[in-house]
Amino acid sequence: MTHCQSYVPNYFSIQDILATQEKVPCKFEMQVKHLGFLDPGSEKRDIEVGTTIELPLWMASVLNSQRPSIAEIGLPKIFKEAYRDIMKADPCVVDLHKLAQYFYEFGMCLCMLKHRESPEISSVLVESFKQRFRQILDWAQHSTTEVTESKKLDNTEKMIYHMGREVGSSLYLWLTEGGSLITAADMVIQHKKMKLTQKDLLH
Repeated sequence: MTHCQSYVPNYFSIQDILATQEKVPCKFEMQVKHLGFLDPGSEKRDIEVGTTIELPLWMASVLNSQRPSIAEIGLPKIFKEAYRDIMKADPCVVDLHKLAQYFYEFGMCLCMLKHRESPEISSVLVESFKQRFRQILDWAQHSTTEVTESKKLDNTEKMIYHMGREVGSSLYLWLTEGGSLITAADMVIQHKKMKLTQKDLLH
């Protein structure tokens, strides 16, 4: 799967599509007609003011971007202060795959919505990745078999881990078996032959 580096998100990126499918709590700031079915806990025809519903991020961002805003976006539990404190304490022990398979993509998309806690979320994303990256790199370089703990990585980290293992394996094979002998190109050999022939003719 190709990794999208822009976090726009990319319309053609499956990874971005799946990341924006993650749900966020939305508190409706105005009545919305005929969409009561979006609230699984209500039998009302309309969504009333003050109703909170968990919706996919892509839908929530559309509702929030209207002027006036239709719904205010809250934070999912994995990015609330309690979980941010856990990540700050020791991000390497957290099972990101269980929390959110697209943790970094999801977090960056949330930050783009300019939530009041976006700076804190952004800081946690960067610091967590920096610390976990060292661990991932160590696993990839010094393990001949797949590390069990790699199941706790989110999808971006898994991609980096598997790429690291492939590069490490290729380097190991090159160091142990040796590369092919370096030989002169055919063009160089022909050029040398021509020079020797011209030299013989002159003498």
